[in-house]
Amino acid sequence: MKPEALTALESAVRDRRTHKAFGSRPVEPEILKELFDLARWAPNHHLTNPWRFRVLGPAARERLRAAAEAAKPGSGAKLDRAPTLIVASAKQTGDDAQDREDVLASAVAAYLVLLGAHARGLAGYWRTLPVLDAPGGRAAVGLADDETPIGLLHLGEPRQEQRVPDRADVDEIAVFLD
Repeated sequence: MKPEALTALESAVRDRRTHKAFGSRPVEPEILKELFDLARWAPNHHLTNPWRFRVLGPAARERLRAAAEAAKPGSGAKLDRAPTLIVASAKQTGDDAQDREDVLASAVAAYLVLLGAHARGLAGYWRTLPVLDAPGGRAAVGLADDETPIGLLHLGEPRQEQRVPDRADVDEIAVFLD
């Protein structure tokens, strides 16, 4: 990898922040397709390509809001934070070992969407949403029985700067074993 590419990658990883305040303009479908194309390069065991992405239009968003409100009153309002909402999920095979690999690979793919969005000047927010595990939430967004929800990605133009959060020192999170 060229030094300038390495610097750009490291910068993207360190500079990306979780945003919860967005402008009102939805992300263009062409840009979303670029982000999903980037996600396809996530590593995955046996090249199963398990990741799935659903961009929620107005009707799907309203169905999800209704399911969220039914599950936990007041929680549906959080769906209005960003103009573009994407449900990320993992297609499952029924084999426990492969399914675990595919969930983890799909989480990496979702993160690649966030990094790609950041590189394009967009703000992002990854949110796990318990209602996506419930029948009403799954039906609202068309999750098949053989899919596991990974999270809800909020995307849009940033409205504010985010502070740099404290991170644990490397010595606290890594150990070198003999």
